[in-house]
Amino acid sequence: MVKLPLTRWIVAVLMALLLLGAFLLCDLIRQSYARNILTDSSNRGLNPPSLRQTNRPLRFIPVLQQPSSDELRSALLHYATSPIVPQQTISEIRVSFDVLRRRSPCNFLVFGLGHDSPMWSAFNSGGTTLFLEEDPSWFQSVLRKFPSLRAHHVRYPTKLSEADKLMESYRKEPECMPPKARLKDNRRCRLALADLPGEVYKMEWDLIMIDAPKGYFAEAPGRMGAIYSAAVMARERKGEGFTDVFLHDVDRKVEKKFAMEFLCKKYLVGGSGRLWHFRIPPASGNETAGTFC
Repeated sequence: MVKLPLTRWIVAVLMALLLLGAFLLCDLIRQSYARNILTDSSNRGLNPPSLRQTNRPLRFIPVLQQPSSDELRSALLHYATSPIVPQQTISEIRVSFDVLRRRSPCNFLVFGLGHDSPMWSAFNSGGTTLFLEEDPSWFQSVLRKFPSLRAHHVRYPTKLSEADKLMESYRKEPECMPPKARLKDNRRCRLALADLPGEVYKMEWDLIMIDAPKGYFAEAPGRMGAIYSAAVMARERKGEGFTDVFLHDVDRKVEKKFAMEFLCKKYLVGGSGRLWHFRIPPASGNETAGTFC
């Protein structure tokens, strides 16, 4: 039997309870939603929405697909027995969990891959959860342990030591500024993550979690590009609703400074500890000339 220190044991139990709640909620939502979709379709003589053609951005939410109970059970087992717990505190996790409980199944993009990844994937059971990780050895290590996770190894073109210079210079480059700001192949803007895997650009993300890349030593990539790119993705949203963006480690100078510049204080709706929660509207109908905020 694995013996855990008391505090870690309490955290593990709380994590297991959260995951169990997510499992029961996902199953209830799936059954209720599937019944409503099928009933509505039969009444109108239509195919379910997931089978009809649409011009909206890719959603990749399998409306009638059974959420992965194996994934949820694996996550429950992991957190109930592992001496390693997620980096975020329970109160920080709860902020994102409450949004996922309301919006799942959804499209969830996570900057970072680690011990908390099975938890985020399980919370969004039936949706699409994609992880981006910059450390190749860590990337391989995590996927060996959790091969069902959907993840990509990515490279960042910045260094933390360049943060101040990047903040000063981005306003001078029109391709960095609204309304021209974009990501894919935008190498004129050093903050834009221009070479991410194709599916990152094709998807419309409902939630974005920024908990990577490393940002605690001068040669680390820093999170400047991730924060900027999350803001661009949120502004480019074509579908209904807002994009929920979660930024961790806001006690650090760079994260806080870039969050205020690109994610905007007026869109800050909550948080806990070192985590901030932003709810960002699409740019359409909310244009701000030459600025993100």
